[in-house]
This record gives sequence, structure tokens and C-alpha cells, in this order.
Amino acid sequence: MSTAEIPASNDSSIQELIAKASAAQATYESFKQEQVDAIVRDIGKFVFDNAEQLARMAVDETGMGSYEDKILKNKGKARVIWNNLKDKKSRGVIGEDVEANLMLVAKPMGVVAAVTPCTNPIVTPMCNGMFALKTGNAVIFASHPKAQKCTEYLAQEFMKIVKSHDGPDDLVQVVTKGSVEKTQQLMQSADVVVATGGAAMVKSAYSSGKPSYGVGAGNVPVIIDRNIDLKDAVEKIVDGASFDHGIICSHEQFVIAPEEDYDKTVKLFTDTGKVWFTDDQEQIKQLRGVVFNDGHLNKDVVGRSASEVGKMAGIDVPETSRLILLPADGSGIEDVLAKEKLCPVIAIVPYSTFDDAVSMAKANLLVEGAGHSAALHSNSDDHIQKAGLELPISRLVINQASSLTAGGSLTNGFAPTTTLGCGSWGGNSISENLDYKHLMNVSRIGKVITDKIVPTDEEIWS
Repeated sequence: MSTAEIPASNDSSIQELIAKASAAQATYESFKQEQVDAIVRDIGKFVFDNAEQLARMAVDETGMGSYEDKILKNKGKARVIWNNLKDKKSRGVIGEDVEANLMLVAKPMGVVAAVTPCTNPIVTPMCNGMFALKTGNAVIFASHPKAQKCTEYLAQEFMKIVKSHDGPDDLVQVVTKGSVEKTQQLMQSADVVVATGGAAMVKSAYSSGKPSYGVGAGNVPVIIDRNIDLKDAVEKIVDGASFDHGIICSHEQFVIAPEEDYDKTVKLFTDTGKVWFTDDQEQIKQLRGVVFNDGHLNKDVVGRSASEVGKMAGIDVPETSRLILLPADGSGIEDVLAKEKLCPVIAIVPYSTFDDAVSMAKANLLVEGAGHSAALHSNSDDHIQKAGLELPISRLVINQASSLTAGGSLTNGFAPTTTLGCGSWGGNSISENLDYKHLMNVSRIGKVITDKIVPTDEEIWS
């Protein structure tokens, strides 16, 4: 049962949300696995079935991203998240550890405060809502102001689904007329916080005094190894980096290519018909200045098309181009293009040895994005292991389009999610993808292991 707090001196609207959510959760806690799963399934199916309408709402309200790609994102995330959740036990007895003679019992955490971003105003509330309800919790959304209408609409529709399955009123709610102060109070009052958004907000979640799951900045370097299908690698990088106008935190940001194949790699990028490339130093300078203001990402380019970003720099980038490719002066602190660019602009540099490539990728991550993700196109197990061992990352995406698969897919083992933990490198509490299991407590019932042979002191210390 929820132990959410209601500070007497704070905003009464948040107090009311917490009180209603706690009451709803107390009722919902008794729901069986089949009842819970029916609700969670229908929430995912609602987003899947209404992908076009929801994509249009998101683009119209936030002004960010690609309508066509958001349709694919809505369908894809709904599909993969439900596919992962549908057979998982999350209520009551969920399993046994026979060897340890333990029985595992799932218990809800209570009221989940889910703080959601404007970059993913549909799939993030969907994902966090599905996780919260899967584990017997109530959820209250606090959205970025740019996505308030989308979030309110989703909460309303999700509650219709809850009621259609005889669920309690107020199980899914949203903060209206949101503000930083209201969001902070919500985080301080709920039982657990899931914070997906900017660094300041995530830091606030971790200082709320409540258990919190946040994310760190992304800045995915992608290494192209030797002796691979170069054309296939380039096509996957283009698909990943251009998706939803580069708004996804796990999208490829910085291409590190073998020096002898550098020109060939650039040509393969442009041959896709989706990539605009320039090595004109003045144009590079103009674009660098538009994407970054005094070394900081320009919020006005976030989620804009390649053509729009070009226009801001006074450069005619064709409407057919989905991605801008620029040669960087180096990695790490050597060029600001080595930082995260939440728009369809990526950089490319050559490398001599694979050790050099890993060093470049690491330099980028230590400037920005440590703990998040890196990508590698390789057929060498030794190189894959080397990159995995040396890079400060929570996930290494191999031979896949990073932005489309780092958050889980039907063909890899990453947990399907919209919230990617970055470990202690990124100031986060988890170094894996947020999953439903992070929103439930597990009681362990321990019995004596009757056939356990107790070792002697001599055996223990030998």
C-alpha cells in the first residue's frame, strides 16, 4: 500500500492528486495478474491503434520531430514493450529460487511520479504508465510544459481503459498547469520517481528524498570496424541518426571510420540520397555555430529537420536530405561537434588503429554522454569485447541502428523501454534500461535449506 506523503504546507492540487492516487492504489493492489495485464495490454494497444493521431498531436504541440517517424515510434514501442511485459509475473508469488529455498513475492511501491519530456510526449508516458500499472501502482504524470496537452489526453484515455476493466478512479492522473515547483512537490510526495528529461530535472528527482530513476545525457559514438559490410553499416547509421529528426538520446552522433575507407564511407553516406555532406570549412563553421551557442546545444535546433537546420545556418540543404554529415576536427574537446546534437546533424572522423577508435569514442563520452551508449559495427569478437570493456557505457549496440534498438527491440536482449539508465557515470541509480521490475518491491520468504552441507572453518578459509 502507498505510503506517499502529503506535505501540509504545499500546493493543495498536488496534495489532492497524491491523496486520490493513494486511495486508488490501495484498491488496485488487490487486482490479480490477469486483471492487471488486461489493463496494461489495452494501454499499449491504444497507442498502437491510434499511432497516427498521437503522432500528429505530438508534432503539432511540441514542434519537434517527424510525423512519419513518430507513427513508427508509437507502433514500435507499444509493440515491443507489451511483447516483453505480457508473460511476466508481477503480482503475488512471482517465482521460487529452489537452490536457495526462497519464495519471491511482488509488492507494489505505491504512487509513481512519472516526469516526462517533450521529446517523447507519447511513448514515454505510455511506457512508464504500463510499467507502473503492471506492478500494482498508481501513476501521476508531470509533463514538460510543451507536451501538456498530449499528456493530459493520454491520462484521460488511459483512465477510460482502467475503468473499462473495473479499475478504481484516479489510478492514472496528470499534473495540470504544471510548473517546476509543482513537479518538485510531486516528486517529494510520491513513493517513487521516474524522471525522463533534462539534467536539472533529473538532479532534482535524485534530491527529492524519494527512490528515483533518472537518465543521463546521450552522445553515442559509432565505430565502423574493418572487414565488415560497409554499405550495410552506413545504411543502419543513417536510419538511426535521422530517425525522428535526431531527437532520440540513443541516436548515433559521431562516426569513427577507418582512415583508408574514409572517402568511401562518406560517399556511401551521400549515395543513400538521404545525407547532405560538406567539407567546406565556412559552411561547417556556420552549422557548428547554429547547433551550438557558446559550446551549448541550441534548443531551437532540437528535433528540427536537416533542411530547417541548414536554413538556420543560411545554407540550402535539400528537403529530401534527412541527415547532415560534417567532418570534425577531432574527438573529445577538440571539436564541439563531438558533443550531443539532438538534431539530424552528425560528425565523422578517420582513425588509424582500432585502439585509436576506442580512444576517440571514450574521449567523446567523457566530455558528454558517459554511461549512456555506444555503437559498433564489427565482426570481431575481440574488438567487440575491447570496446565493451574500455568504454564508460551501460550498453554497446552491435551491428544495429542504435536509436532504434538501444531501448530494446524484438531482435536484441535490451529491456524495451523509453528510459535508459546511465549508471554512476551519468549520475543514475541504474546502469540498464528501466523496466517494470524497477517499480516493484520483492519480498523474499526464506526457509532452511535442509540438505545444505555447512563447511568447516578450514574449508571456508582454505
